[in-house]
Amino acid sequence: MRQSQLFTKTIKETPREEISVNAQLLIRAGFIDKLMAGIYSYLPLGFRVFKKIENIIREEMNRIGGQEVLMPALHPKNLWEKTDRWQYPEMFKLKNREGKDYSLGWTHEEIITPLVQKFVKSYKDLPVFVYQIQDKFRDELRAKSGLLRGVEFIMKDLYSFHKDENDLDEYYEKVKRAYFKIFQRCGIKKQTFLTLASGGAFSDYSHEFQTITPAGEDIIYLCQKCKIAINKEIIEKTKYQCPNCKNKELKIHKAIEVGNIFQLGDRFTRVFDFQFRDRDDKEKYPVMGCYGIGPGRLIGAIVEVSHDEKGIIWPKEVAPFQIHLIKIENNKKLEKTAEKIYKDLQQNNIEVLYDDRDKSPGEEFAEADLIGIPYRIVISERTLKNNCVEIKERSRKKASLIKMNRLLQFLNSKVNV
Repeated sequence: MRQSQLFTKTIKETPREEISVNAQLLIRAGFIDKLMAGIYSYLPLGFRVFKKIENIIREEMNRIGGQEVLMPALHPKNLWEKTDRWQYPEMFKLKNREGKDYSLGWTHEEIITPLVQKFVKSYKDLPVFVYQIQDKFRDELRAKSGLLRGVEFIMKDLYSFHKDENDLDEYYEKVKRAYFKIFQRCGIKKQTFLTLASGGAFSDYSHEFQTITPAGEDIIYLCQKCKIAINKEIIEKTKYQCPNCKNKELKIHKAIEVGNIFQLGDRFTRVFDFQFRDRDDKEKYPVMGCYGIGPGRLIGAIVEVSHDEKGIIWPKEVAPFQIHLIKIENNKKLEKTAEKIYKDLQQNNIEVLYDDRDKSPGEEFAEADLIGIPYRIVISERTLKNNCVEIKERSRKKASLIKMNRLLQFLNSKVNV
């Protein structure tokens, strides 16, 4: 893409009202725009990052048997009354012209359970794994941390239905592994830890996935022996020791919750009288699990973990482009060379943002660092004399010269993910 065609622009000044690094950098670099607290538009660069993360999540959910659906965001009151959750303060509620009550969905157990019930009658129909990637709405009182805490946000929520607890346990472990694969591909696995939390209706613990960063709003206690973390709510109940290995050498960290998983048991299937016939022809309630992860929150967490004083440093697999192509000085020979490189990169399926604008080198480099694309290629009179281009990795300080005839080979070995 030609940078001159981007309708968005970078911003030099840090937005005064933003206190979180992810909001400051994503707004300045032209990835998102704030409509109001907790509600953001994804601009072209930001939407490219979002779609890449969304596709990573989709690929990993499909690998563990997930079937994608899209459920309504507008819910009738009666389903939430069945589960005694209509009064939850997080819900946005509204009435139609006839006075009927509805809510905007902030989670979908009340919708997915009766939906799957229509199709599951026998143990032969189980297990079922259904997920969606969809807007959620939550009346969040602390919408202050950019993409980390939203009023309107997009969530991947997966729901699993099983014939018994053993089957649920096995799938629960598969989801754990799939989540860590997602975090690995998004470049934050090293900073992300499985964290024991409360809230499981069926087991002793539910689990959060917490990414360590000074910007975190949560406190976790990391066991130095088994590398499992415990959240603040649980650690008091366990008398400040690891429930897994009884170790008391715990390191305290601030962290961002980037995912959570729960075993629900028959909490929802029983309410909706959802039963199936087992091998002995007896009626049983399926047991459920639910598994959430937010693509937008992941973007915010990635930026909080991966940035420097100049701007964002995108991991390769989620970056909006792989290459930021910059020409400095303006003459016909330089422009012709830059155009050829730009077209060669595109023809070789290497994503490139070409800065074809008439800007000073200082402005171009500053914007490139702010935007944070993994590799910067610079073409100048100096490099052209040596039949080279200058290549600099965003995460490194030093640049290197690469001969023109080796450029594609070099980039194919570096940027393909």
